[in-house]
Amino acid sequence: MSGPGAVEELLRGLAPQVLGILVRRHGQFHACEDAVQEALLAAATRWPAEGVPEHPRGWLLTVAGRRLTDEWRSERARREREVAVAVREPAYAALAPPPDEVAPADDDTLRLLFLCCHPALNRPAQVALTLRAVGGLSTAEIARAHLLPEPTMSQRIRRAKQRIEAAGARFTLPAPAERDERLRAVRQVLYLIFNEGYTASSGPDLHRTELTAEAIRLTRELHRLLPDDGEVTGLLALMLLTDAHRPARTGPAGELVPLAEQDRGRWDRAAIAEGVALVTEALTWSAPGPYQVQAAIAAVHAEAPSAAETDWPQVVALYGVLAAVAPSPIVDLNRAVAVAMVDGPEAGLALLAPLAGDERTAGHHRLAAVRGHLLELAGDRPAARAAYLAAARGTTSVAERRYLELRAARAGGDR
Repeated sequence: MSGPGAVEELLRGLAPQVLGILVRRHGQFHACEDAVQEALLAAATRWPAEGVPEHPRGWLLTVAGRRLTDEWRSERARREREVAVAVREPAYAALAPPPDEVAPADDDTLRLLFLCCHPALNRPAQVALTLRAVGGLSTAEIARAHLLPEPTMSQRIRRAKQRIEAAGARFTLPAPAERDERLRAVRQVLYLIFNEGYTASSGPDLHRTELTAEAIRLTRELHRLLPDDGEVTGLLALMLLTDAHRPARTGPAGELVPLAEQDRGRWDRAAIAEGVALVTEALTWSAPGPYQVQAAIAAVHAEAPSAAETDWPQVVALYGVLAAVAPSPIVDLNRAVAVAMVDGPEAGLALLAPLAGDERTAGHHRLAAVRGHLLELAGDRPAARAAYLAAARGTTSVAERRYLELRAARAGGDR
């Protein structure tokens, strides 16, 4: 358990536990989170060479606690130099926990997730803070994953922590009246992290596996803490079923391979089996929510021997359910593809027409890409080529742009 990979995995799991204990005891989320990050850095440097200590959580608590104590002593000394009068003793006790201290970690992890998804923060800040505080990723790792300079990401995280403290957020579970809404934000943030890893919004690579892996890990933890939440179960199933395609989703040069052309023998069958079991079980006792329905759609695709043998009528029906529980133009966009597979491309194109007037999708590259696909199926190759090129101009993903340009070239008769 002393190799770098094993140490990193251990630290990922310990990070929210240690931070939760410190924040629960002392408040001051900003200072505690900085102290935990320094302790994690020290462990990542020393443990691979020296071995993992017998009580790793106690080791991290001690190191982080000393960092807090030193920081508070330094601040106190500074104030004493600046102020001639005596200052009040800070209400912080030096932290030196016994190495075998056992504190409940489950509630702390859940509290951290709720705290990182505080309504005072916007979505990018919630994502960054969740990856940092609950995921245990360093600022540099988060910046690399989002293709941002480290100082920019550092500033985003720092401002997020300041906003939380300014809002007077407490390290407690939200009141019942707001718990469902906050949990909805937690699920959405985890799904945003996953999606950014599965289809990177910019940059040369289609996948950022460190983000998909972390989103799945955190969602597994949330499912363990809330096993009776059908939508958490559905979210985990959706991630597993979607990520199962990843080995077949890119070609030898990193090019995107669409679902219909993927080698299904390369799909992760263990992940598919787990995802199907999760969503099947959840739908037997939970009212269907958006993540469960999306997972059910993913399960239909995953269980089909080939694209041609997909149960498209069932997919269309499920998109109808999804449109009822979570209406959105993206749902309508995906439903148009499924309808085209059942009733022909003209029927799908008819469903796309209203989306061109919806400001949420009118200029989106996905609408142009789907239109190109359906026009190609309908045999209108010049119009398909124009739509593919418009989609290529609209995406910031290098892998997606190359794929769309290739489809445009094929529609135009180029080889």
